[in-house]
Amino acid sequence: MTLNLACDSIVKGRIYPSLTRHVARPYTAGWREFGEHWPYTIPLRLQEYCDHHGIKLGLSVTESPLPHSWYPMGLGFFDFDIDYFALLPAPVRHRVATGELRVLFYYHEGDNPHKIKQRLDSLLRLNQLPCDCYCFVSANTAARALPGFVYFNDFELWFWQRNNAVPAEAITTDNKQYDFTALVRLHKTWRAIVMSDLWHRGLLRNSQWSYCETGIIDQDSPIEIDTLELRTVTQKFLAAVPHHADNLSQQERNNHSNHVAALYNASWCNIVLETHFDADASGGVFVTEKTFKPIKHGQLFFVAGCANTLAELRQAGYQVFDTVFDNAYDQEHDHTRRWQLLRQSIGEAHKHLPDLFKMARPSIQHNQQHFTHHKQQQLNRLLEQIHEKT
Repeated sequence: MTLNLACDSIVKGRIYPSLTRHVARPYTAGWREFGEHWPYTIPLRLQEYCDHHGIKLGLSVTESPLPHSWYPMGLGFFDFDIDYFALLPAPVRHRVATGELRVLFYYHEGDNPHKIKQRLDSLLRLNQLPCDCYCFVSANTAARALPGFVYFNDFELWFWQRNNAVPAEAITTDNKQYDFTALVRLHKTWRAIVMSDLWHRGLLRNSQWSYCETGIIDQDSPIEIDTLELRTVTQKFLAAVPHHADNLSQQERNNHSNHVAALYNASWCNIVLETHFDADASGGVFVTEKTFKPIKHGQLFFVAGCANTLAELRQAGYQVFDTVFDNAYDQEHDHTRRWQLLRQSIGEAHKHLPDLFKMARPSIQHNQQHFTHHKQQQLNRLLEQIHEKT
């Protein structure tokens, strides 16, 4: 299925980011810097995925758009202070008003799509544009329930693409020196609570773990620190960090093409601390490269993240070790209780990790193969869902 896109400009075969004031050429360092400049529109990641996986897009310019075209807008982040429709070039705005073009927002982050929809719909009224003139692709599963919104797990393809040159680690019981890998690059209070709890209980003693920056305990953590009586423990933990499991810089850690093999092949299990524990109070799930790293590189894993993260992974075709772990935590919507259940499951697994790894090896192998396979089916389904919004 072909998706027709009408762009302001196409340079060296790449769609030039819509609305941008930043000037750069494809395949240069500047091409990666659009998200640092107002209005924070970026190169369309969807085009890169489709090119890599052999899916053809219909490209035209807005002066002479192909039939049933979308005006694509990749977002580095959604800025609630920006009126995206008011920024449309006058000819594009006219074609959107008459239905000749529609706007396709592509957003790889997990911000609350309910709030985004409220903002966009208010902007439509302000700009006197049709209520069905846009489709918003979101990486938060709550988007599935919203008119005009489509869910797509961008980070699965982003990590696949960025880490594609790195061979998947062999699935073996050799050279396993550590119990867990648990990696945190950026401080968030809920992450500090999780890591300090594991640290206090000795579960990180024979593990590869990092907490790369210190910070303060703020009031907006979804995990209630005082209910768990962990304030003092967390303060002591934050006083003892940063703690590093590698020699990379923060910038290098955020480069998904980098890979430290020992963090995966020397540990039995990965405790993933996801980006969100509550997905911006949306009730949705947001899964990033943090989860797909142990999947690709052959580890057991737990996920400290949103409720129903494991359910989402199952729906996507992954196996989440239900026969060897107690995964009841995934269904718990009370955030503090979810962490308590997860901590208990980690503690039980800690006693038998080599045996559990051997029992789960077929699922680990399945996950690795499922991840490394090409993603045409997912992309085609996304294009179908966008078409359904026409």
